[in-house]
Amino acid sequence: MSERRKLTLKDIAKDLGISVSTASRALKAHPDIAQETIQMVKDYAAKHNYVPNIIAVNFRKSRTKNIGLIVPELVHHFFSTVISGSIDEAKKSGYNILVSQSNDFLADEIVACKTMMASSVDGLLISISNETYDGDHILEFIDEGKPVIQFDKILEKLPVPKVIVDDFEGGYSATKHLIDQGCKRIAHIAGRKDVLNACERMKGYKKALNDHQIPFKEEYIRYCESISEEEGEQFMEEFLALPNPPDAVFCITDLVALGVIKALKNKGISIPDQIAIVGFSNWKLAEIVSPSLTSIDQHGYQMGVVAVRMLIQKLEDKNFEIPDTLELKTRLVIRDSSVKVKA
Repeated sequence: MSERRKLTLKDIAKDLGISVSTASRALKAHPDIAQETIQMVKDYAAKHNYVPNIIAVNFRKSRTKNIGLIVPELVHHFFSTVISGSIDEAKKSGYNILVSQSNDFLADEIVACKTMMASSVDGLLISISNETYDGDHILEFIDEGKPVIQFDKILEKLPVPKVIVDDFEGGYSATKHLIDQGCKRIAHIAGRKDVLNACERMKGYKKALNDHQIPFKEEYIRYCESISEEEGEQFMEEFLALPNPPDAVFCITDLVALGVIKALKNKGISIPDQIAIVGFSNWKLAEIVSPSLTSIDQHGYQMGVVAVRMLIQKLEDKNFEIPDTLELKTRLVIRDSSVKVKA
C-alpha cells in the first residue's frame, strides 16, 4: 500500500489477517481482544502513522444534516414505528432521515450502506439483516468518522452502541401469562436460530416453563425462516396434527400469530378457550383482528427516538459517552386472544 494514501482500518485488518471489527476493537483496547492482538495492531498503526478519521476530521466539519437509517423491512409495523420515532426526533435538531431497506439480505444491506456513504450521511442507524454475521461494511462508517448506532436486530461483536428491547423478559412474560391462564401445553413458533433477538425470546419462554415445572418439549417448537403469516398457519396445522396438540401458542411476531388465528378459525377451534395465543410487537392490527391479539409491546417509536437522540448527541459532542447497550423494557398488552374464562 502506498504510504501517501491514508491508512484505513480495512488496510490494517487485511495486512494483519484479522477482521475489521477486531482491528477496531484492538485499537480501543477492548477487553474481549487478546493483549497480544491489541499490541500487534497498535504497533502496526504506530509504524504506519495511522490516524483514525474520527479524530482527524472531527466528525467532518462539513455536515449534511442527514442521518442514514437501514431496516430489514419498510412495511413491517415495528420498523415503521421506529422510522416514525426517528424522523420526529431528528426534526427537533434540524436533521433529516434517509431510509433504506435490506429486505433481510446481506447483499442488499451492503448496497444500502454504500449508498448511504455516497450520500455523505453524518451517521448511521441500522437494524441488521438475518444474513449479517460480519459487519465490516458497517465499520467503514466508523473509519470515515461517522458514528453508528445498532438497534433491535444487532451484531454483538460490532464495537458500536446498541439500542434493544429486553427480548428475554418479553418471552418470559408472554409465556408466564399463558401459564397463569391455566395453559400447560404451550407451543412456541420461534424465529431463526441464528438471530439474537429470536434466541432471547426462546430463552425467556424456556425459563418461564422451567420456573413453573412445565417440561420443555421439542414437538411444540417450530422455527420460522421468513417470519410470515403463512408460516404461522402452516405450523399451527402441524401442531393440530399432533396426538396431544398445544393449548396455547406464543408467536415470534404478531404477523405469525395472524396465521395461527387463521388456521384455528379454519378448523373451527375456539380462541382462547381451546387454544390461547400471544404475539410479539403489538402491531396496530393486534387491536382490530378478531379476537383481538394479546401481544408484547417492544416500543418501536421510543426505540427510534432514543437511537436518533444518541446519534445526534455524539455528532454534536464527539466526547459524549454513549452506553454500550441501552435496553428498553417490554410491556405485555393483554387482549381477548389469551384470557381464558375461569371455571
